[in-house]
Amino acid sequence: MLSALIFAPLLGALLIGLLPSGINGRTSRNVALIFAGLTFLWSVVLASQFQPGQVTQQFSEFIPWIDSLGLGYNLGVDGLSLPLLVLNGLLTAIAIFSSDESLPRPKFYYSLILVLSVGVTGAFLAQDLLLFFLFYELELIPLYLLIAIWGGAKRGYAATKFLIYTAVSGILILASFLGLVWLSGSGTFAISTLNAKSLPLATQLLLLAGLLVGFGIKMPLVPFHTWLPDAHVEASTPISMLLAGVLLKLGTYGLLRFGMNLLPEAWAYIAPWLAVWAVVSVLYGSSCAIAQTDMKKMVAYSSIGHMGYVLLGAAAATPLSSLGAVMQMISHGLISALLFLLVGIVYKKAGSRDLNLIRGLLNPERGMPVIGSLMIIGVMASAGTPGMVGFISEFIIFRGSFAVFPVQTLLSMIGTGLTAVYFLILVNKAFFGRLSAQVMNLPRIYWSDRAPAFILAALIVIFGIQPSWLARWTEPTITAMFTVENTVATVSLDKVKGKS
Repeated sequence: MLSALIFAPLLGALLIGLLPSGINGRTSRNVALIFAGLTFLWSVVLASQFQPGQVTQQFSEFIPWIDSLGLGYNLGVDGLSLPLLVLNGLLTAIAIFSSDESLPRPKFYYSLILVLSVGVTGAFLAQDLLLFFLFYELELIPLYLLIAIWGGAKRGYAATKFLIYTAVSGILILASFLGLVWLSGSGTFAISTLNAKSLPLATQLLLLAGLLVGFGIKMPLVPFHTWLPDAHVEASTPISMLLAGVLLKLGTYGLLRFGMNLLPEAWAYIAPWLAVWAVVSVLYGSSCAIAQTDMKKMVAYSSIGHMGYVLLGAAAATPLSSLGAVMQMISHGLISALLFLLVGIVYKKAGSRDLNLIRGLLNPERGMPVIGSLMIIGVMASAGTPGMVGFISEFIIFRGSFAVFPVQTLLSMIGTGLTAVYFLILVNKAFFGRLSAQVMNLPRIYWSDRAPAFILAALIVIFGIQPSWLARWTEPTITAMFTVENTVATVSLDKVKGKS
């Protein structure tokens, strides 16, 4: 069942590559959309059959692969990876649907997006360290090409910078994985067989350092973040949606799955420093966002700040804060995808993202009133407005982290206020006031432009009103992770809930 999520988009990529060379962009997009849609629907079917109360890996698949290396084709899904799988399927389909039909080399473009989806899906499903690394590296080349070929004026620089940073990330992660297996005496790379807790603390800290920097680059965290704004600004709108909505989550997922879970003693030892690192990322990312005049770069810097919240929840390592970290991954994926989609529509129709040039786009007669209204929903969700998914995920992180790191939590909460500041600047400058001369004659916006934004906005509101629909998949898995002594503080989920 799980292999279908990997091989369906891979089959779609191969089929698109075999299409006649004279095929138009619409046909290539439709074929890619069919396979992406089927993959998403299959992930929903798996979610419907998933048993939240069963905390072990479900729908497991294992095939021996290279016995001499201890490598096996080992797949499984639990409450930590299931929401990310569904999110990846949804955003991949939306990214393909939102792509321009007239873009050059459409067959290559859509094939790369499907291969990118294969890499991300495989990484979330892999229950073998080396298999995870192979899928983790698989998404590198497609994303590099998608930026380098279909990006903006400085696409070559941005793509190369992304490639270098991500390559360093992969080297560090692989070194830590090899150390975990060899030093722990495990005969295979299967996660279930690892027993790194028996290693000396100094060794655990060294291995964890490689994982922290490697996945910290991917998230990204300050000071390893500089590749992200360049990549977002130069990437096309669909690729920015995938980059912020899904690919950054490989870093946060890796920290939770392999850092906090496999090396709990080392994680607890450096947890106070991780919380400080989270505060720095939150405040730095938010402060940089305030200084931007490019709408897309502002949203890009906001991602750095919001990934800091995930690190804070993981650093506290309580069941509640860790649950909030997972929910923050999902909420940020939906919100950032919506914001990048809307910024892309503004740029496509108005010809600019510069806040010094565009004004009054909320004008009901000659502006973009619907797009402006959706943008307001998106920025409200990102700023943590109650009733939207961004609020509940951040609230759970703060509530679960405060008992362990009260000062760092309070400082991180400043980031929510800064988020409101820079997005208020964006909305006020771009959408309110008199329509500027540069955007007086806007092209028509069709329903196909708006439909993906409506879907994302609806999910943001639905999960904000009913967060239990999202938390029910993850909470049992997160709670089970803390049944052993791998927490920074002995704050149980029931105890924290009882005080709230």
